[in-house]
Amino acid sequence: MARTQGSRAEITGPLVRDAARRLFARHGYAAVSMRQIAAEVGVQVGTLYSYTADKQALLADLLRVHMEELLAAWRDDPARPALDRLEAFLRFHIQTSLERPEAVFLSYMELRNLTPENRAEIAALRRRYEDALEAILIAGEAEGTMAVPDTRLATMALIAMLTGVTNWYREGGRLDQERVVAVYRELVRGAVGA
Repeated sequence: MARTQGSRAEITGPLVRDAARRLFARHGYAAVSMRQIAAEVGVQVGTLYSYTADKQALLADLLRVHMEELLAAWRDDPARPALDRLEAFLRFHIQTSLERPEAVFLSYMELRNLTPENRAEIAALRRRYEDALEAILIAGEAEGTMAVPDTRLATMALIAMLTGVTNWYREGGRLDQERVVAVYRELVRGAVGA
């Protein structure tokens, strides 16, 4: 299949990443070939290598960009009370996860398919994000507004719970996003002893 006449790198590159994200999320990284990605975009397989070194680099790039965007978008104000910061975090995490369910899925389910070097890089980015939540929990303990026996474990449990919303939430379903945030706020407050 020939490249669409008149297509440009600034258009085709994002199309390659979008197609890979969609296919990896739907079928799993291991089951998707570069040929399938090329067919989805409408280019020849060889053209993909103008945008990525290989499938592994493409997966690593998708996970890296997702985590970098997440870290860049999260804004915390350590001067605010910890419970307010916690609510802001859960609102941010749920909203971001629901806006990008495929990227979230890949970040959690396809980490196992990265090379050790790529896995270490993505794990370091994930750790920075987790550290942001843990800092809130530590602040809550210091303020006396939270009682968390193990802040690291609580961080991992809360992120897993918040991320899980992507598995069941459907736009137009029984609960709208605001109601989901309200229910999760109560669940999270209970989890941190607030």
